Amino acid sequence: MRRIVIVGGGIAGLSAAWELVSRWRGDVDVTVLDGADRVGGKLRREVIGGRLVDVGAESMLATRPEAVDLITEIGAADLLVTPATSSASVLSRGRLHPLPRGTLMGIPGDAADARGILDEAEEARARDEWPHPRLDSDVSVGDFVGAALGPAVVDRLVEPLLGGVYAGHAASLSLAATMPTVYAAASRARPLLDLVAEHRQAVLSGTGASPFVGIRGGVGHLPGLVEQAIRDAGGAVRSHQMVRAVESTGSAWHVTSGPVPDARVTECDGVILATPAAATRRLLGPLAPSAGEALSEIETASVALVTFAFPTTGTPELSGSGFLVPPIEGLAIKAATFSSQKWGWLADAARTVRYVRVSLGRHGDEADLQQHDDDLADLALRELGQVTGLSFPAPLDIHVQRWGGGLPQYAVGHLTRVARIRAAMSALPRLEVAGAAYTGVGIPAVIASGREAARALATDLGLRD
Repeated sequence: MRRIVIVGGGIAGLSAAWELVSRWRGDVDVTVLDGADRVGGKLRREVIGGRLVDVGAESMLATRPEAVDLITEIGAADLLVTPATSSASVLSRGRLHPLPRGTLMGIPGDAADARGILDEAEEARARDEWPHPRLDSDVSVGDFVGAALGPAVVDRLVEPLLGGVYAGHAASLSLAATMPTVYAAASRARPLLDLVAEHRQAVLSGTGASPFVGIRGGVGHLPGLVEQAIRDAGGAVRSHQMVRAVESTGSAWHVTSGPVPDARVTECDGVILATPAAATRRLLGPLAPSAGEALSEIETASVALVTFAFPTTGTPELSGSGFLVPPIEGLAIKAATFSSQKWGWLADAARTVRYVRVSLGRHGDEADLQQHDDDLADLALRELGQVTGLSFPAPLDIHVQRWGGGLPQYAVGHLTRVARIRAAMSALPRLEVAGAAYTGVGIPAVIASGREAARALATDLGLRD
């Protein structure tokens, strides 16, 4: 029986634990240690307007299989739902316009699709791709796309999409890490417009199925479901267990957790650190200084989500699933989701309440987040009305969720940093890392990182399927 400790009860750590207990049940003794009051990390629900709703991520990519596969494996496939609508808008020059279908992270395959978002001159420039030399090293998304199709495509289309996913800026985010298909094409000197037009055609000629899925009851329901599946398979999950140190004795690992006056040391054969970059640096730095140094270079962005519960009576009709706001518009809010419009289960469950949530905060531009919750909510409501041109009634309830340092920034050279971390860890047998800091911030990517770390550790421990 191999004893394994997983540090971190977010979806990466829970996925790692599930991989181990589901594939090697009877051969492993798995314990997840998490410092929070509940598992899930940034997948979280709170009671707002009398109903549990998401205050973290509220949808998952369906075009990657990992999230759907995990949910199916734990017997919860019947909870999967698709959005009732996915027609979002983007603000440009003070007006909302439909977000073009078939874009690749905002890059249009046909510039005519972005008419209105782009003016006539910007549209013409977007059609006239300036060939880029074959890439042999990483560059920023803004530099590459701006040089090829003009700065307006970056400012008005790419930026709001990147802001929604990474809370970052095109001028600093890595092309290789955030748009790997574009980077791969650029490394072969393939025209960008050819690649995006091919992507657009595939989307427009597809089945029409949404590229996103959710969970009835909210995506924040997922961690609890996985936790129960882990327990049912014989694993242990312990909250309120902040891990303070991980040390090697040569033949085993010692994990110290809990409050200082009552610290607990767990001896185990293997460890997975499924924690944010800063926490991983604190634990890993003494063991592998070069890995700690690389982790320190991964910056983060703080964001806030303000959820409004409006009375159905008196709330204006809203169109589509929400909107995105690029930084060039000069507003604090970066997006809004019309949750009751987007998710049929939520509309059915709360017929007298209409939920809208507003997102604020971008990397390096987080001054607005320093405000008191009440002031931040007032700002969000004011700009929601400004963007939509609608007047909203007094909310029945308001919830402000802050995610300090919640989103890792994949700056230029990010994949090289990750390679440095992996190389430094090669000298530390039976220790793995997982999470959003490495190869993807979306839920499916984070699930994949957890399961990959579990398989790598199993191999090191000599476990066989």
